[in-house]
Amino acid sequence: KKPTISSLSENGWFDIDTIIDEKIVRILIPRLKSAGAEGIIEYPLNKVIY
Repeated sequence: KKPTISSLSENGWFDIDTIIDEKIVRILIPRLKSAGAEGIIEYPLNKVIY
């Protein structure tokens, strides 16, 4: 729904945590890397409770 965005210690750097549909990961990660994203971590999610 809404990502969590946190400022990092280095000016202009941010941490963004979000949940996305597994179907779009293979499309989104290359786009993020092309846009300059670094340190991308993908991990399995057991369940989401709304």
